[in-house]
Amino acid sequence: MSARTPIVRRSVRAVLLDDHDRLVLLKRTRPGRPVYWTTAGGGVEPGDADREATVVREILEELGATAVIGEQVFLTSERREGGVSVAHFRLARLLTLDPEARTGAEYGDPTRGRFETDVVALAEVHSIDLRPVELRDFLVANADLLLAEADLLSAGGGRSPGAGSGSGSPAT
Repeated sequence: MSARTPIVRRSVRAVLLDDHDRLVLLKRTRPGRPVYWTTAGGGVEPGDADREATVVREILEELGATAVIGEQVFLTSERREGGVSVAHFRLARLLTLDPEARTGAEYGDPTRGRFETDVVALAEVHSIDLRPVELRDFLVANADLLLAEADLLSAGGGRSPGAGSGSGSPAT
């Protein structure tokens, strides 16, 4: 029996769609690097009840958003010192968006660059530098299926922890 590679970091990220079927992303501008886009999300913290709680917390911190959270749709891993880092990607449908409600520590640290909320039509995701690139390729290949799943979320097929009864209008 071989030894298992330890997981040294686990994160959860949102494949977050608005009511116009656009991805809600973070546009990253960092000193000395080309501009790229990423999904909202981050590391699982000891106080998080589960992975769903992690992604709810992260989209509120990074975007000032609430959402209906669906199932995991994608998983990536990469080798790091001492083991592997695993990122879980959950499908989500945007309920509210208020950039003034962002609380992430990264917004107060100019050395980390700029984090701008951006929306990109799912049909156009192939034209941006979305990271990880494996996620971009997955989204391009599975756009219709993801939109069908997101429609189920809109119809009440997911949970929206911290978002009250789920009422509220999606931001545009």
